[in-house]
Amino acid sequence: MKLDVIKLDGGKAGDIELSEELFGLEPRADILHRMVRWQRNNAQAGTHKVKTRSETSYSTKKIYRQKGTGGARHGDRNAPIFRKGGIYKGPTPRSHGHDLTKKFRKLGLRHALSAKAKAGELVVIENAEAEGKTAALAKQVANLGWKRALVIDGAAVNEGFARAAQNISGLDILPSMGANVYDILKRDTLVLTKSAVEALEARLK
Repeated sequence: MKLDVIKLDGGKAGDIELSEELFGLEPRADILHRMVRWQRNNAQAGTHKVKTRSETSYSTKKIYRQKGTGGARHGDRNAPIFRKGGIYKGPTPRSHGHDLTKKFRKLGLRHALSAKAKAGELVVIENAEAEGKTAALAKQVANLGWKRALVIDGAAVNEGFARAAQNISGLDILPSMGANVYDILKRDTLVLTKSAVEALEARLK
C-alpha cells in the first residue's frame, strides 16, 4: 500500500510503499486485547501486602480461659475474627505477568500498525528533527492537527526533537525498538518517520 510522506511543516516529500504484512492486515480485537493485557499485567508492581495473624502487633496470650465464661472459645487477639487482627488469605507480593510467545507479540504489533492504517490514523513523515525549540514544534504539531500523537523514530530519537517535544502535552516519542501495542493504540495518531518504517519492517518480518 502507498502512503504520502509529509514534512513537519506540512509540505509533501513524495510517497512510500508500505508492506501489506505489517500495515495491510485485518485487525483482530482479540489479539490486540491479549497484547494490551500482557503489557499492563507486566507493568503492574504487585507490591500489595496485608498482615497475617502471625505478623500483626498484638500479644499472643489467650484472651480468657477456655471454659466457663459462656462466650465462644478464643485464642489470642491476632485472629482474623477480631478488629485489627490478621487478614485471612489477603494479597501478597507477586508478579501479575504472564507469558506470550515472541511470534504472538510480533503478530500483535503488526495488527496494531494495521489497525492505525485502516482507521486512517497513520502518518509518515520524512524525519523527526528539530532545533530544540518547543514553541516552534508546538506550532507545527497544531498546524498538522495532531492532538494525541505518538511519534516513532528510527534506531535513535533526534535529541533536538526530543527536547522540543518534552513539554508538549499529548505528544510522545519512541525509538523503533520501543514501539509497542499499548502506546500505539492509546494515541489518536501514529506518526512514523521513514527510518522507523524501515526499522519496523526489518524487525517484524
